[in-house]
Amino acid sequence: MVEKSHTSGFWPSLYEPFRGVGERLSEWVAPAAEASGAENAYRISVELPGVAEKDIALSVEDGVVTLSGEKRTEREEKGETWFFSERQYGSFSRSFRLPPDADGKAVDARLKDGVLTISVPKRSLAGDPANHVKIKAG
Repeated sequence: MVEKSHTSGFWPSLYEPFRGVGERLSEWVAPAAEASGAENAYRISVELPGVAEKDIALSVEDGVVTLSGEKRTEREEKGETWFFSERQYGSFSRSFRLPPDADGKAVDARLKDGVLTISVPKRSLAGDPANHVKIKAG
């Protein structure tokens, strides 16, 4: 018979607050996004304030839209007797699985006022209409 140590219950409770820290950190660093669908297209809007177009990469592969990039922010302020400088750098990545009726080959993206809008048109899943064949005698 193996005896259970009196400290075995201590360690899990000590580390419990740290569980999921990586997941919470990635949610904090990742840009906010909103996805919606209309009659003819899907739309994904992502907040990217201060991110230049050249620092954004967008791809579609196997039904997944992947957005990645790097945010670079620098700010300096000067006064007669003081100087303030702040720099922020960081990479980000977000992925969105497209519904089966989304046309991943016709994606359109526009960056305006710090918001990237990705439009993905819908395609018909019904396929080609039925071809009725006339039967001939003979």
